[in-house]
Amino acid sequence: MMQKVRVVGAGLAGSEAAIYLAQKGYQVDLIEMRPKYTTGAHTTVYPAELVCSNSLGSLDLLSASGLLKEEAITLGSTLFKIAKKCSVPSGNSLSIDRFGFCEEVKKIIDSYENINQINEKYEKIDSNIPTIIATGPLSASELANNVKEEFGKENFHFFDAIAPIVEKDSIDFNKAFWASRWDKGSADFINCPMNKDEYEKFYKILTTAQRAPLHDFEAGYFEGCMPIEVMASRGIDTLRFGPMKPVGLFDKRIPTEFKKNQFYAVVQLRQDDKLANLYNLVGFQTNLKWGEQKRLIQSIPGLENASIVRYGVMHANTFINSPEILKKTLQTKKYENIFFAGQLTGVEGYCESISTGLFAAINLDRYIQNKSLIELDNQTMLGALIDYITYQGHKKLQPINSNWGIIKEVEGDKKKLKKDKNLKNQLRSNRALEEIVKIKRLIED
Repeated sequence: MMQKVRVVGAGLAGSEAAIYLAQKGYQVDLIEMRPKYTTGAHTTVYPAELVCSNSLGSLDLLSASGLLKEEAITLGSTLFKIAKKCSVPSGNSLSIDRFGFCEEVKKIIDSYENINQINEKYEKIDSNIPTIIATGPLSASELANNVKEEFGKENFHFFDAIAPIVEKDSIDFNKAFWASRWDKGSADFINCPMNKDEYEKFYKILTTAQRAPLHDFEAGYFEGCMPIEVMASRGIDTLRFGPMKPVGLFDKRIPTEFKKNQFYAVVQLRQDDKLANLYNLVGFQTNLKWGEQKRLIQSIPGLENASIVRYGVMHANTFINSPEILKKTLQTKKYENIFFAGQLTGVEGYCESISTGLFAAINLDRYIQNKSLIELDNQTMLGALIDYITYQGHKKLQPINSNWGIIKEVEGDKKKLKKDKNLKNQLRSNRALEEIVKIKRLIED
């Protein structure tokens, strides 16, 4: 008989984990409460749904996100392979057709006879069955309360925000133009430029607009997904140095001699579906009331007649106190056969969720096989993420994306490395991938 394992949550982390364990020959119970119970943020019945942006970040190995992807692909990730298959043009980033992606993930899950899909709530941890809990930041309240009971620690809470999406055909390209920043890669972004007066009008609408009421949780925003109205409250120029920065964006229809400091602010839109019909407003996560969102969006030059197919929303997110609950193997300290993965652990982002789902599955397999579990050094990006979320020295753990600031420094001429960031990142990337290749060999032995 097949060894039975359980994966709770069919988001990015859970889907990656379930597929890996099915490939290893386990009987996998994949428990997902949707569509029987909704979350308030998901809109489809599919696994691995992307509820915020459709971008998985840079592919460049000199970027933290690019390195993390390559590490996970080397270790055997299925979802990153699917993501590349479902990619849409976005320069040197991996942006995907979100619906095509989750449909493809479902096809693969459905193809495994040893994955038993169960659409119910998982309300109580059962330590009799080896389990990965990857219910994400929108976990059912019953499970969240059980986690508190089991581990004796209160979850932290914060709010996450989703950006609006508009139809490309409703954009006025007499005002908008195609470009990527500093002309790197292909011109895959739609750019809506503003002069000073247009920006100030936009800013006034934004800062006086009514917000939708928040329920259940006290707002504690995560910096990596900050609502645009909260950013705007920090000062009139905050957006011009953030998601609306005009630097490096040039409309080639304007004569060359006027290219320097062409615009006062720019709103960028990124392709959101395979057919390139839908575009999301980059960095425009928001909790404004829908009528206010429409007024704000249609004040942007080029979007005066924009057809809005999805408005921005905010939803409550939860994550566990990982330093107290988890080992660096992603096992819980209380139960050796219970693992956590994904955003519930305190990592933030799509790539981070996929990667920790894979890592938890690798270690669950090794646990069942009575092999030594793997702890990654923080010279790898995945290892640095896990090291960060399990670090005992945090006064208060906050969600973390992959970034160079958490990875171990490289040896060498400090002055030269400080001056040449590309060289520094190249050395760190090379070192990380060498380590990951060693780990892959260990797993395959």
